[in-house]
Amino acid sequence: MSFTISSVRHRLYHLLFDLNTPSGRRFEGLCALFALLSVVIIFVESGLGTQYHLTFDEWHLFVWLELGVTLIFTLEYLLRVFCWPNPRTYVFSFWGIIDLATILPLYVMWLWPEISLSYVFAWRAMRAIRVLRILKLLRFMPSLRVFWQAIVSARHQLIIFYSFIAIVMIIFGALMYLIEGPKYGFTTLNASVYWAIVTVTTVGYGDITPHTPLGRIVASVLILIGYSVIAIPTGLITTHMSSAFQNRQLRKCTNCQQAGHEHSARFCNHCGTRLP
Repeated sequence: MSFTISSVRHRLYHLLFDLNTPSGRRFEGLCALFALLSVVIIFVESGLGTQYHLTFDEWHLFVWLELGVTLIFTLEYLLRVFCWPNPRTYVFSFWGIIDLATILPLYVMWLWPEISLSYVFAWRAMRAIRVLRILKLLRFMPSLRVFWQAIVSARHQLIIFYSFIAIVMIIFGALMYLIEGPKYGFTTLNASVYWAIVTVTTVGYGDITPHTPLGRIVASVLILIGYSVIAIPTGLITTHMSSAFQNRQLRKCTNCQQAGHEHSARFCNHCGTRLP
């Protein structure tokens, strides 16, 4: 019996977690698609009006759909916990917490029916996070893999860039808090930094605006900085993508002349010859 249970756990593990197998990749894609469809159902339900909300007064279509979605997510979660070598590790992992959170709304409404529907709808919409599982499949898609590798290669430059932008936002926010003050809407340092972020991204909501000449000068400088730096992340990623594509083109097999191999590949994916 123990051997049978161990064999079942092993097969379930490869189906639910092993993306190196076609069945594992198909199942992961199916889970992401199902999560996306469940979010679409939530928006359709919300758009039809409050009389169709999940109040459980009547067992209408959306109640059955939510019940079906919750049961499927619950079964998937239990199977993942069952087949993981150390269930405790999975339960407290990032994806384990996300998987658990996506199955709780229905049970919470059954236990506490007085809870606000707005909170439950927002909670249910968080199932969109499960779609991010599809990112784990990027390494099996050549074009998307190059894009992902470019982001990974540029991560240090991007971290430095966004850290610099964060420092600039704090400095300009503090300046505007000092110059304008609560009289013109800059009531707190947080509000001033919020204004700086909105300004540097050239969004300009207009809910907070400078009124003094010095404040307008600082705002103008921040707008110019925004136009100057807005293209930097795109340029960094584009540069690394070009480098990745060039590396793939240079990796050519000496036996069959097959090109387009990954930079880390050791053997030709067409004839198996060792790459130079």
